Amino acid sequence: MVTSPPASRRPSWAGRNYTLLTTAAIITNLGGHGALIAAAFAVLDAGGDGGDVGLVAAARTLPLVLFLLIGGAVADRLPRHHVMVAANTLNCVSQAAFAAVVLAGDPQLWQMMLLTALGGTGQAFFGPASEGMLLSSVTGEQAGRAFALYRMAMQGAGLGGAALGGLMVAVIGPGWVLAVDAAAFAAAGALRAFLDVGHIPQRAPGGGLLADLRDGWREVVGRPWLWSIVAQFSVVVAVVGAAESVFGPLVAEDELGGAGPWGLALGAFGAGTVGGALLMMRWKPRRLLFAGTLCVFPLAAPSAALAVPLPVAGLAAVMFVSGVAIEVFGVSWMTAMHQEIPEEKLSRVSAYDWFGSVAMVPLATALAGPAEQAFGRSASLWGCAALVVVVTAAVLLVPDVRNLTRRTQAVVAAEGPGAGAAPVDAVASEKPSA
Repeated sequence: MVTSPPASRRPSWAGRNYTLLTTAAIITNLGGHGALIAAAFAVLDAGGDGGDVGLVAAARTLPLVLFLLIGGAVADRLPRHHVMVAANTLNCVSQAAFAAVVLAGDPQLWQMMLLTALGGTGQAFFGPASEGMLLSSVTGEQAGRAFALYRMAMQGAGLGGAALGGLMVAVIGPGWVLAVDAAAFAAAGALRAFLDVGHIPQRAPGGGLLADLRDGWREVVGRPWLWSIVAQFSVVVAVVGAAESVFGPLVAEDELGGAGPWGLALGAFGAGTVGGALLMMRWKPRRLLFAGTLCVFPLAAPSAALAVPLPVAGLAAVMFVSGVAIEVFGVSWMTAMHQEIPEEKLSRVSAYDWFGSVAMVPLATALAGPAEQAFGRSASLWGCAALVVVVTAAVLLVPDVRNLTRRTQAVVAAEGPGAGAAPVDAVASEKPSA
């Protein structure tokens, strides 16, 4: 009697690489979100103040900005999983050293800044390699669902990691939480070492790192939908980051009752991101970037809610909606990148995308205080909301943003920059929507 083999529990689009990448991302997000809390409390426990916490945070951001583009070029030159494992190793060692100096007692500010900077350097090389690897790990019309599930797993792990990390900091102290994060990087790096890159075509030797960076730049500027949205998000991420990292805690302290209500609002945003990812597992908008860009407008709402300010329940509701909206954009954006960018250039293009998103954050957060003094807190927050609306409306004037459509055929290297929107008949099988 012949019996059929048992059916796989995972969907056909969730292959080995995708499963390894998702599992590793869950592990690092569980550890990483707790470690962010632990790093802040390690500084405070050592006698530092809010300014010192900001210096340690800036020490992580600066190398991220400096090395992102180089990291993208390296990830397109070398096997991406090797770059990811090397970056995870650096993160593991730096977090283990951070844990050691905290557990030993009396950590110095310069030590914490240096070790945090090493972590940011690792992230600069890891991010573009990881995104390129993920985008190349799925194919066909289920790519959007795969990206939605991946993002849902990451966001859920981030929520759980932040909650668990806060509890662990209170119970066992920040040093041990940093040690747990180091172990998480070690475990995730071990998983990523088993990624299979046999499906990725051998890359021809290039003309050097600078030539690779120029080639990546040509890919970006040759696609209006790409450079316009990268420029848009350089503003959006900066002003939203300033509103939530600088003004949000101040409003919560002065108007809403302290850190507890602000934590509830941030938790609602995290829950919204999970809900948005769930939505995108079922919804496949035909005009990817049009639908995604419309969902950037709600990102102005938290700044407006803080400017009023709304009561805690209203603020939490606004944050939840903005969390849903950013996931709709995020999945749409990843799907567009997946179908339009040649595989061998994914990491370089992703690096320019990341660079655009983080480059203006330090400037915006640095200017938040002077803006409050010059214009007042409420006016500054209304200004943040207005900037989000204005730059998002401007992006909708770009024809490719409005018209780029979902398709199932993978882009080929020969298409080059300026491939533009897919023809309507390429998406005939998709359900018409926004």
